[in-house]
Amino acid sequence: MKHIDYMDVAKTVMTQLNQGAFLTVKAGDQLNTMTIGWATMGIIWSKPIVMVAVRDSRYTFEIIEKAVDFTISFPKNDMSKELSYCGSASGRSFDKFKECKLKPGAAQKTVSPIIQIPGIHFECKIVYKTAMDPAFLDKTYKKLYPQSDFHTLYFGELVSCYEI
Repeated sequence: MKHIDYMDVAKTVMTQLNQGAFLTVKAGDQLNTMTIGWATMGIIWSKPIVMVAVRDSRYTFEIIEKAVDFTISFPKNDMSKELSYCGSASGRSFDKFKECKLKPGAAQKTVSPIIQIPGIHFECKIVYKTAMDPAFLDKTYKKLYPQSDFHTLYFGELVSCYEI
């Protein structure tokens, strides 16, 4: 494992989001991973922050609402099948870890585990969340929310960043 500065990999991970990454959350005995394709990162409140968006209709939303943190695993190798499955199957109905042969691995500083895969891993402590205000959306955004299943935005302080 090699610790890295998140700014050194910012372009790499933001580009990787086009292919997807695994957002993993644990609260109590609930654990789930889902595919994300939207996120942003930067400095807010003088802290390195990663913001992820989770739709209220997702099983992950139920868990992240109780969680104190989350992780993001950016695969180094092609995991398009696993990312596709984790982006379409619900953790309410399927064990995504079993179905995709994914192994949760102990994180260094968070309760939520990483996905044990070669790649870059972010561990983030939730410092703020806010529900999207539909009034923000003009007609160009409405096509993204045909069921009005808006996102809640989770701002995570990046507490550990490393490559496996």
